[in-house]
Amino acid sequence: MKTALRSKLMVAALLVPLLGGCSQMSTGEAMQAAPSLYTRLGGKEAITAVVDDFVGNVAADRRINGFFAHTDIPRLKRLLVEQICAGSGGPCTYTGRDMQTAHAGMGVTEANFNALVEDLVKSLDKFKVPAKEQQDLLALLGPMKPAIVSR
Repeated sequence: MKTALRSKLMVAALLVPLLGGCSQMSTGEAMQAAPSLYTRLGGKEAITAVVDDFVGNVAADRRINGFFAHTDIPRLKRLLVEQICAGSGGPCTYTGRDMQTAHAGMGVTEANFNALVEDLVKSLDKFKVPAKEQQDLLALLGPMKPAIVSR
């Protein structure tokens, strides 16, 4: 009986490292194969649809629409798509100005910034973007806040 138990333990001891190596390899392969945020968002077409809706939300939002009264809206949409596409791992290149330069002198407050985020989340919800992708996108855009909010 003890010999049978010892044999099973020896086999188990030999298999554990082998199985562990296989699971690490699978995890590594899975990490390499994980789709980018760009892909998980649905690519440029889906990003463009969300941006179009988002800009409509901002235009209707009396808390912040005054900031965009003299803005070239088609250019704004194009730059937002580029920014999200590039930042999320897509094939785009952002051609706009840095956030501090683009928002200099505007007097954007934290409340204004939060209103903009609410408008974006409203669009993401409308298009049923999953919570994980929403969180990842907001985490991508969040670090821009200090360059945008000036008071």
